[in-house]
Amino acid sequence: MTVHTRKAVFLDRDGTLNSDEGHYYIYKPEDFVFNPGVIEGLKRLQKAGFLLFVVTNQGGIAKGIYTHEDVKRVHDYMCSILANHGVSIDKIYYCPHHESVESCICRKPSPYMINQAIEEFGIDKNQAWMIGDGKRDVEAAEAAGIKAILIQKNQNLIPAIEQILDSNRQ
Repeated sequence: MTVHTRKAVFLDRDGTLNSDEGHYYIYKPEDFVFNPGVIEGLKRLQKAGFLLFVVTNQGGIAKGIYTHEDVKRVHDYMCSILANHGVSIDKIYYCPHHESVESCICRKPSPYMINQAIEEFGIDKNQAWMIGDGKRDVEAAEAAGIKAILIQKNQNLIPAIEQILDSNRQ
């Protein structure tokens, strides 16, 4: 049995970590641009002892718009920039399905990806947060039994991170 004692922040990708302005799908490294406050904010969360996870729907794979390899290239690029700033993502979970093509158990608003990380990394749900820019992010967090912060698409991440850090100090 896994003891769940670790604290974590789950992050949506497109619209939360990176700008999706002018793109419906981000699948090329050259289109990946961090939103304001992301690097500084993730560094602060990591320093405060939070594990960091990305949970993202990547339905363009099922639709044949891009491939698993394209997603890997974007994630490698994202992680290399973060690593250059001393930040590491503990794991990235993504759903390659889309309801218009096939149903699945992992696509948000399903809590599947969050629950996977909770079990795999021994995360305490009372010390876990999800930050996302969409209703399905909040629904996934609620279904997993963790707290959610809904931000506006492509906005500065610092206010959401402050909320988590303030709550952690209490």
